[in-house]
Amino acid sequence: MSEHVLPQPADHPLRPSIGRVLRDQRKIELVALGLMIFSLWFYQLGSWVLPGCLAAGILLGLLNHLATEYWLLKVISGGHAPTRGQITRATIIRLCILAVIAIAIAVVFWPDGIGVLLGLAIFRLIALVMTTLPLLKELKNQ
Repeated sequence: MSEHVLPQPADHPLRPSIGRVLRDQRKIELVALGLMIFSLWFYQLGSWVLPGCLAAGILLGLLNHLATEYWLLKVISGGHAPTRGQITRATIIRLCILAVIAIAIAVVFWPDGIGVLLGLAIFRLIALVMTTLPLLKELKNQ
C-alpha cells in the first residue's frame, strides 16, 4: 500500500488539538446549545424525559460532529491522505458507538426516549445545512 502525501497548509498547526476544533466549530456549538435549551423549554409540559432525551440526542450529535472534525484535522495535519478503508473504518466505528448509546437511551426511557433519535436527526440536519451553505456559496463564486 502506498501512502499519498497531502500538501501541508501554512495556517494549520503541526499537531491537531481539541481546543482548535472547539474554536473552529464555535458556531455549530452555539446552535447546539440553543437547541438543547429550546428542547428543555418543553419541560413546562410536565415531564423531563422527552426534553432531556432531545437534549441528549443533540449533545450526541454535537460530540459526533466534533469527533469527526478532530479526525479530519488530524488527517490534514498529518499530511497523509487516508485510504478508503481507513475512512470507512473510522466512520463505522464512530457511528456504531453513537448508535449503541442512542438506542440504549431510547430503550431505557421508552417511549419518550425516542427523543434521542429525534434530537440526533434535528442536529444532523442543521449541521448539514450549516456546512453545505458556505460550500455552495464558494462554488457559486468560482
